[in-house]
Amino acid sequence: MSPTDRITCRPIGFIRSPFTDTAGMPIQTAGAPGERGTLAVLPEFVPGLRDIEGFEYLLLVTHLHRVAQERLEVTPFLDDQSHGVFATRAPARPNRIGLSIVRLEALEGPLLHFSGNDMLDGTPVLDIKPYVPQFDVRATERIGWFAKRVHAVGTTRSDHRMD
Repeated sequence: MSPTDRITCRPIGFIRSPFTDTAGMPIQTAGAPGERGTLAVLPEFVPGLRDIEGFEYLLLVTHLHRVAQERLEVTPFLDDQSHGVFATRAPARPNRIGLSIVRLEALEGPLLHFSGNDMLDGTPVLDIKPYVPQFDVRATERIGWFAKRVHAVGTTRSDHRMD
């Protein structure tokens, strides 16, 4: 594969969310455990939902469709200093890929109702994966610059700096 080859993704569904503007929304699902949302899965992908109700948490891989530009250096919402984008969770990044860990509340046909919403209304979802702690949790003490700011995730909201 050459660096100029294109990778194509298509949405499997779209988020329904009370958040219609980037300013004021949660910056991480961990900081918004009570915020609700719905994933409306497109009809052709509904068979892929079989057995999903057996999981309490899901990983949603999304396209951050409202980010206007890619950046390699950003000042993230939890800091006032610039960092390389790959050392942040900022949305203004190459390929504009988002990752949200949500709590599955109910499955209703093609609708996944969840809590822990940090996504805008209309966000395209590219994939769903089950969250399995034995696969996904790693104990660590080294979390870089986040160590000074991670406590503020529940009270920090986004603004328009990534638009």
